[in-house]
Amino acid sequence: QLQASGGGLVQTGGSLRLSCVASGFSFDDHAIGWFRQAPGKEREDISCIRSSDGYKYYADSVKGRFTISSDNAKNTVCLQMNSLKPEDTAVYYCAAGSAGWAELWTEYGVDYWGKGTLDTVSS
Repeated sequence: QLQASGGGLVQTGGSLRLSCVASGFSFDDHAIGWFRQAPGKEREDISCIRSSDGYKYYADSVKGRFTISSDNAKNTVCLQMNSLKPEDTAVYYCAAGSAGWAELWTEYGVDYWGKGTLDTVSS
């Protein structure tokens, strides 16, 4: 299971932090990260981290603004989102896939989904 929290409403240029706590599967054998889906658009991969070796992936749209991190002792992954833009407004989904999928972070490799959280960036 994945328990997601965080997010909310923020103004342009502001920051939000998302957290995802994993349980019921091996944290070290999975990559964990986020996808997002804006209204009327397809789901988009955002970022993931593989705790076993620290591999991180960022989509070009968030590179340099978002930072993903993991706390292996707490089976928790966090996504710090800075310099937010209105186009970052979306429902954000925490997800976990097998570790080998980290380099190909797409929804097709996801084994577990967390509940989506709506993050709104006002202009």
